[in-house]
This record gives sequence, C-alpha cells and structure tokens, in this order.
Amino acid sequence: MIIAVDFDGTIVQHKYPEIGSEIPFAIESLIALQKEGHQLILWTYRTEEMLFEAVDYCEKRGLEFYAVNSNYPEEEFDDTVSRKIYADLYIDDRNFGGLPEWEVIFRDISTQNLVLEKESKTKKVLTRFLDKFFGD
Repeated sequence: MIIAVDFDGTIVQHKYPEIGSEIPFAIESLIALQKEGHQLILWTYRTEEMLFEAVDYCEKRGLEFYAVNSNYPEEEFDDTVSRKIYADLYIDDRNFGGLPEWEVIFRDISTQNLVLEKESKTKKVLTRFLDKFFGD
C-alpha cells in the first residue's frame, strides 16, 4: 500500500513549529511497515526549513520516506495544482476519532498480522468442521 503519514501529532507530539517528543512506537511501526513493502509518504503542513527538520528527525532514527509532500520523489511542486496526495491509507491525528495507539495501527495494517489472522480463522473453521463431523 501507499501510506501517507502526517508528522505533527502523529509521529511526534504536537509542538509545531518546534518538534515535539516522539510518540511511542511511531518510528518503529513505520519502519516495520516499510520492511513489509509499503511505501510511506510524509504528508505534512510543514514547508521549507521546518519540513527539512522533520525529514531529518525521521532519517536520524532510520525512517526514510518514499516521497515528501508529493506523490513520488521526482514530482515538482506546482502551487496551481492541489497538494492532495494519493494514498491507499492516511495516518493522521486529525482522523475522526483521533489517532489510535501505534500498536493498533501496526496490527491493523501489517500484512504479517493479516496472514496470522487468516490462518487463525482457517484453523477455527477447520476445528469446528472436524468437531462437527468427527467429534464424539
């Protein structure tokens, strides 16, 4: 998936224009999602020097984005076109209901967990089937 991720209030606590403290498990979760093959786009209100600070903050912690405030790395900023980013999923503290814990976000997105859930459901169905037809 292509996942657009906000910075302030999502990766770090809201202290804009400064950088707040890291929200627990944000960076680790995003790196793990990248390792599963998801493309991450940093999608933030920050521009110019404040944007460079946010990108640098993430890079120093091992998180590099596929693109920053753009759909792909080579995209040129054009202020005559909407800055809307295309993504399959948006992670932002301004979501309806707010930002879930990062453990919940990772569990719900992770392809590894989807496979485990599918296997678990398949085992439950198979167990019920076997119990129904071959049980005591």
